[in-house]
Amino acid sequence: MGVADTGKRILLGRKLRSTQLGETLLPKRVAMPVFASDALSSVAYSPDEILLVLSVAGISGYAFSWKVAIAVMLVMATVVLSYRQNVQAYPSGDGDYEVTSTNLGPSAGLVVGSALLVDYVLTVAVSISSAAQYAATAVDPLQGYQTPIAVAAILFLMAANLRGVRESSLTFAVPTYLFMMAIYGMALWGLVRYLAGDLPLAESASLTVEAADPFTDGLTGFAFAFLLLRAFSSGCAALTGVEAISNGVPAFRKPKGRNAAATLLLLGAIAISMSLAVITLANVMDVHMVDDPATDLLTAAGTPVGPEYHQAPVIGQLAGGVFDGFPVGFVFVIAATAVILLLAANTAYNGFPVLGSILARDGFLPRQLQLRGDRLAFSNGIIVLSAFAIVLVVAFDARVTALIQLYIVGVFVSFTASQGGMIRHWNRELRTADDPRVRAGMHRSRAINAVGFTVTGTVLVVVLLTKFFAGAWIAVLAMALIYLMMRTIRRHYDAIAVELEVDESDHGLPSRVHAIVLVSKLHKPAMRALSYARASRPNVVEALTVDVDSDGTRRLLDDWDARDITVPLKILSSPYREVLGPIVAYVRNIRRDSPRDVVTVYIPEYVVGHWWERLLHNQTALRLKARLLFTPGVMVTSVPYQLQSAEIAQRRAERPHTAPGDLRRGYVRREGRRQGGRPGRGGRP
Repeated sequence: MGVADTGKRILLGRKLRSTQLGETLLPKRVAMPVFASDALSSVAYSPDEILLVLSVAGISGYAFSWKVAIAVMLVMATVVLSYRQNVQAYPSGDGDYEVTSTNLGPSAGLVVGSALLVDYVLTVAVSISSAAQYAATAVDPLQGYQTPIAVAAILFLMAANLRGVRESSLTFAVPTYLFMMAIYGMALWGLVRYLAGDLPLAESASLTVEAADPFTDGLTGFAFAFLLLRAFSSGCAALTGVEAISNGVPAFRKPKGRNAAATLLLLGAIAISMSLAVITLANVMDVHMVDDPATDLLTAAGTPVGPEYHQAPVIGQLAGGVFDGFPVGFVFVIAATAVILLLAANTAYNGFPVLGSILARDGFLPRQLQLRGDRLAFSNGIIVLSAFAIVLVVAFDARVTALIQLYIVGVFVSFTASQGGMIRHWNRELRTADDPRVRAGMHRSRAINAVGFTVTGTVLVVVLLTKFFAGAWIAVLAMALIYLMMRTIRRHYDAIAVELEVDESDHGLPSRVHAIVLVSKLHKPAMRALSYARASRPNVVEALTVDVDSDGTRRLLDDWDARDITVPLKILSSPYREVLGPIVAYVRNIRRDSPRDVVTVYIPEYVVGHWWERLLHNQTALRLKARLLFTPGVMVTSVPYQLQSAEIAQRRAERPHTAPGDLRRGYVRREGRRQGGRPGRGGRP
């Protein structure tokens, strides 16, 4: 095993066989925190976004926060109930893409696919950026370094997911449950203190917020209605992550659809109760949040608090007040929130690679995204997701408020399209169903999906109206570009498939085979190439060299004659000492003179054992092969010759590798010889 393979095994763990794929399936107790972490983590920033938007209307605007939150939670309940129908009707894991493609056509499916791809990337960027903000809040020296922290966190998640679904899932399950304990514990203790009459106000309660010009005369009119819609659309970030379960159904244990539906219902109940608890506490404790605290938050004297003031997030302010006499509780809530935000991106790491593999299977993305890696994870999809998330984090400097404007557009596109597809699905099923009980169930499911279509479609319109010019246009543009890219890739694959179809002309044989052996000097690699070319019995075989050094060419001729080689040697003149040009021109002239002939070029190459030796050999051969590959009717054959360093490296690779405990388990004999193999370990059968 080489150094690169050893490092890969340390990072990713031992390889898994394809037959072990069933071992990566998740029980509900693990699947719930894995797939629900995104929706649950939105509790850490969706209340903040509602309050930030309402702050434009001044302190009086905060009075509407609970009403906006209830509206958001009603939408979430509708979406959860609707998606319970999706996962049971389509348990394959293709999710919204399959539902939309099957019922509304492939073009609509591609729209959904592009929307979900963008939304998964934004899920990682928003969650990780928010986690970095919490880390900077808890640890003062980290302030100003949110972007590097976020990039490092994305790289950590990438490495964890490359190890495989099950191992990363078990790692993320415990923090999710701890976060639930932290939020519910804070809410319950806050309720106890509120009933006892000793619940303090938040740290920002003493500060005032000056209303913007349109709201100085009251909270009425079109401007305030639009503001409420903006707050509602920002709060709808809480709904992201619901669709991940429909894409992750294959990761559940059987019965997959039923387990996914149960998990989805539990997710909805927990997310709704946690969000309402946080927004209720924020109202009771009079939390004030503004977009620019240095200028928009005012002291009792009416002066801005200035840039030295640090505005803690909503949960941070709530925990500081509820646990003002119990610092351990405060630290636990902040730590659990920061960790869940870090791990919430894992929902996207479970969804994006699977969706990418499905789109690649259908020919809309590069086929490399369809392949599983050593650990049975879709490694290429994980890497692509991480790369785009890092680009977004760096471009927006890990600012959640800026990234949130791009968010949720994609997910509501998929919500609306999939619910429309489900309505058509039930209409089609009802035409063939005869059992009255089955038909009644289908009518009920269709009614649920119809309500879901109406609600999500309305929210999509609201989101586009309120967020488009605030930054959502970037997400819409990205979706359009991805859509066009996928259509182009599919057209390319279709054109290649047509071009590669076998026809009658492929059954014939070439009129002749013209073999050309490239030589620079007469040595073992050249002799092996000559022997191999002659053994293939071409119609014509000749050796070819380029005269770039008259002394070297003279020595080659002398050696050729001295060894009485029967293959004719042709020397190409090169007054400008160029090697590739004369060879390519000579080969193309042969093809031009005899178009029905096949020209085979044999190139001797060294096989070396060290990476640095590769820099010293075969460079001309590589460039020549690159040129000849674009010449129709020309076959390029590499004739390898193993140098001693390669033979040593091969023997080293074949040397048995032992690990602690192999003797006790019977994998090696006491004298050190192997007696069996343990599958999946490097160097063992």
